Amino acid sequence: MKITSAKYLTSVVEESKILKDDVKEVAFVGRSNVGKSSLINALVGQKNLAKTSSTPGLTKMINYFSINDTFRIVDLPGYGYAKTGQKHIANWAGLMEKYLLGSPSLVTVFVLVDCRHKPSELDQMMLNFLNTYQIPYVIIATKVDKLAKSKIPQACTAIAKALGVRKEIVLPFSSENFFGKEKLLEYIENLIY
Repeated sequence: MKITSAKYLTSVVEESKILKDDVKEVAFVGRSNVGKSSLINALVGQKNLAKTSSTPGLTKMINYFSINDTFRIVDLPGYGYAKTGQKHIANWAGLMEKYLLGSPSLVTVFVLVDCRHKPSELDQMMLNFLNTYQIPYVIIATKVDKLAKSKIPQACTAIAKALGVRKEIVLPFSSENFFGKEKLLEYIENLIY
């Protein structure tokens, strides 16, 4: 699949504003600082579509992007790090849960995990949630450019083992050198069309 257009649509901070129509969506979620915004930008071929920041935990809302006027990418709030109060963290978690359980258009969730670190307890909690509600997901091992190419399969296998999933659903990706971009686009194309 070739992405020819990617446009910011809207940001949502309340459950009542979650988009509900028949446009298919793929959502991206992960710990703060896992490279979610960078991955979305690399995937669509734009530098600043999804806002990136050196401060982890900046995405505090659900951000929608229209892709090829055909489907949407949904950028969910990062979890696990935020310079804010517990009340705000609870609000984001609640909003994310409402989206995951209530979006009629959600096709799959891409859960991002930094390939250099063991998946966190929060990553496991996210997978437990998705498994409990039978929401389809795929793991993306980010920042693989930081590893020697020969070590990438080993890192993906370690992530799969730590999370208790099949290694076939762990896709390596680099926002720096675009390693894995074609495979991820192909995966999304098969989901959407």
